[in-house]
Amino acid sequence: MKKLLVAILIFTSLFLFSQSRSDIGGSFIKSLFTDHNAEKAHAYFDPLVASHVSVNDLKELYPQIQGQMGEFKSIIEVNNEKDTYYFYSDFEKSKLDIQITFNTENKIIGFYFIPHKTFDKADDKKALKIKSDDIELKGTLLQPTQGDQKKLVIFIHGSGPQDRDETIGENKPFKDIAEYFFKNGISSYRYDKRTYSNPETFNDQSTVEQETINDAVNVANYFKANESFKGYQIIILGHSQGAYLMPKIAEKAQASKYIFMAGNARPLQDIIVDQFEYLHKVVPSKIPIEDVQNIKKKVEFLNSDKFNLDVKKSELPFDLPASYWKSLLDYKPLDLIKKINVPMFFAQGERDYQVTEKDFNLWKNELKNNKSAEFKLYPSLNHFFAKHSGVASWEEYEVKGNVDEAFLKDLAQFILK
Repeated sequence: MKKLLVAILIFTSLFLFSQSRSDIGGSFIKSLFTDHNAEKAHAYFDPLVASHVSVNDLKELYPQIQGQMGEFKSIIEVNNEKDTYYFYSDFEKSKLDIQITFNTENKIIGFYFIPHKTFDKADDKKALKIKSDDIELKGTLLQPTQGDQKKLVIFIHGSGPQDRDETIGENKPFKDIAEYFFKNGISSYRYDKRTYSNPETFNDQSTVEQETINDAVNVANYFKANESFKGYQIIILGHSQGAYLMPKIAEKAQASKYIFMAGNARPLQDIIVDQFEYLHKVVPSKIPIEDVQNIKKKVEFLNSDKFNLDVKKSELPFDLPASYWKSLLDYKPLDLIKKINVPMFFAQGERDYQVTEKDFNLWKNELKNNKSAEFKLYPSLNHFFAKHSGVASWEEYEVKGNVDEAFLKDLAQFILK
């Protein structure tokens, strides 16, 4: 019996090592989501991980995932960075990456669900890494070989961890815009935000400069100094918080033009309260009154004299550190916007509940005497400039959509004139 057990263990070990990690990860996912065999899936874990994650934990996981994303359908593609593999997976309601990390013995030591991460293939000449302070930003450069208009657009993300496409559910607004630009002779560079690619660089001492502004400026400076882009106009496009921070970016980047897509002019904490109140009104079951009261309490504390750099982040909105909030409290975009003396284009969707016409009108009023500033409202577009109807809420972001073509034409026209 003992010899038989040893033989089985040796066979199992050889079998695992004969399989690629892609195969092992695929078998793990199949066991868990197709066969509903939690015991078999659990056997793929490293012993230390297995001691913390029980078979029962795995049994309880699938109903939770199924409730959110529907039935598992298939693995679309597999990518990897060293020991971490990304199994891009198709569920009934959504697509995402199942991120699995292996140890040297090909046992699973990490298992997460994350938004899909875009990988540039080894032979893809569009991949471009740019050094920015302590990291390399990974991005995609699209540069037309024919009909090149000598314009380069740099994309700046909204709040939170964002990939280069600014993926939200089934939508990739930055990718839509960049590809439209490419077809119209406009170059572009979009990159993974550092809080997405290198989350370890964001800590309890981080500020908005370290999160967003410095990287935007470093990317602009890279292209200004690059001989391949000599004679190009550098244009910066910011979306949401990226647009909110544009006046500060412009102080150092000194681009030829700026595009503000759904940028808030009011402080971030003010629009957070508006968002919570709105969502409680339209989907009270998802955003109960307790959540609204809690965020209001934290914002009230943030805006009070009691706030200081020693405050615990648990007492602040979204558990962001005091240093980060202090950098935003000191920021006055409506004062800085008046210092920009190059063309600017402000775009706002009327269906946008995250950033509203209230902010759009603040920018417009501040620049009412600036003839180089253009403003346009789009009646049926949401925060990501996709067309929808009905009551606006985050649920529409889960529906596959594309950036509106009329808006894309306006962007290209502003850039090319």
